Amino acid sequence: MKKLTTAEEQVMQVLWDLDKGFVKEIIEQLPAPKPAYNTISTIIRILEQKEFVGHNTFGKSHQYYPLVTKEQYSHQYLKSFVGRFFSGSFENMVSFFAKKEDVNLNELEDLLKDIEDDKPNTKD
Repeated sequence: MKKLTTAEEQVMQVLWDLDKGFVKEIIEQLPAPKPAYNTISTIIRILEQKEFVGHNTFGKSHQYYPLVTKEQYSHQYLKSFVGRFFSGSFENMVSFFAKKEDVNLNELEDLLKDIEDDKPNTKD
């Protein structure tokens, strides 16, 4: 999966929130100053080329929708981030943030509990 630029991620965030939308609807959800219609249209065409976005045609208009879920992209992005900065080790990443005091012990315990709760039950 290809990495997105900041502008592409911003458009994807809107599409993930909307589920589907026309360029004008996407622009409405973006913060001020609002980008030009052509700018967002170009970004969406790039997202289509990267296979992040699809569209339905209504006459001359296109309604866009995500082909990649937010969860899929987040997982891939985090995996890439951990690989680049922490030698692929989640343990190294958690240790780094714990040492920098960006994560306290209670948060770390909650995170570990959430991970355990999300694991499939293999004792069947």
